[in-house]
Amino acid sequence: MDKNSEEEQSTGIIKFTPPLYKQRYEFVKDLVGKYKPKKVADLGCADCTLLWMLKFCSCVEVLAGLDICASVMKENMHRLSPLPGDYLQPSERSLTVTLHHGSVAHKDPCMLGFDLVTCIELIEHLEESELNKFPEVVFGFMSPSIVVISTPNSEFNTLLPGVTLFRHPDHKFEWNQSQFQSWALETARRYDYSVEFTGVGRPPTGMENVGFCTQIGVFARNYLETTESAQSEKPTEAVYKTVFKAVYPSLKDEKYLQNAVVSEVIFTAQIIKQSLLDCLMSEHEEYNDDPTERKSKFQPSMKRFSEDLGNRVVEKSMEPFVNGNVVYIPLTTIFSFPKVNRLCGTFEKLCKFIAGKVTLSSDGSAVVLNTEHKNEEI
Repeated sequence: MDKNSEEEQSTGIIKFTPPLYKQRYEFVKDLVGKYKPKKVADLGCADCTLLWMLKFCSCVEVLAGLDICASVMKENMHRLSPLPGDYLQPSERSLTVTLHHGSVAHKDPCMLGFDLVTCIELIEHLEESELNKFPEVVFGFMSPSIVVISTPNSEFNTLLPGVTLFRHPDHKFEWNQSQFQSWALETARRYDYSVEFTGVGRPPTGMENVGFCTQIGVFARNYLETTESAQSEKPTEAVYKTVFKAVYPSLKDEKYLQNAVVSEVIFTAQIIKQSLLDCLMSEHEEYNDDPTERKSKFQPSMKRFSEDLGNRVVEKSMEPFVNGNVVYIPLTTIFSFPKVNRLCGTFEKLCKFIAGKVTLSSDGSAVVLNTEHKNEEI
């Protein structure tokens, strides 16, 4: 909400590089990298930029945004939808993104259970009655492990050209460092949190006393909330309206996992087939197609072939072979490849996933490919 006004102000005495709003988001992103939260809620998410950045963090499995302005979220929520590439190559983690329309002064059970709650440039937009309810909603009701709150530092305003009272016309107040720290320390004491102060947007050399342009408080809960005590005091009535929800494709979903396994089996089989045929062609050229000599040299060639593919020693029962114009590639060979093994976990699951999806030998022990077509589908 304050991006444009800050950029205009920064063209005078102060120039922030990168822009101040990006520094705030990077601060949160670094914090996520440090603490690895699985569930993150952004209160006052506005255009969803921070949520969009956090969806790429591999530790995050649940993202939720809340804002009082539904229209801004709806204009930008498409950025949070899965892309075609997400379906072609599903992630190993699950990811659900939800946007809610509502006020931070109200409690809703959909906001329970989060590890990290961010309030970036939010509190200065709250009316006094909303600000009074805000601590109880966030720290008392939601009670996440970590809360990040950023707000303008009014002491920095003298360095920003054009600022007479507040940096943005929607701001209801702007605190100096002492006011923010006093409020934060009292809030932390009341709800049994500790708080550390920092910020982004450094002042010019020699003016360090004005502090950061954006002041930040990082709150950490001092106690471990038990599930029973937490749930006994939580209301169940929903007051927020859900305006968007996206569930990303994940390998935790068996449908996507099966597709990934089948694709990897096909890919691996084609690689093995081509390597085997290259080995046999090399044998043919070296021994002028003398069957006796070629047979005696076949085992060492297969060993080299196996080592080239995965530095593995392949037992005889796992060796692929050619019979006429058909290549047989044992499932045990394919299962020994790290990616296939990791996807399936067990040989039984491999057999289950590819049943009816891949052409197998009559006894079901090997993938069957035709030597006459290099890129045939299985």
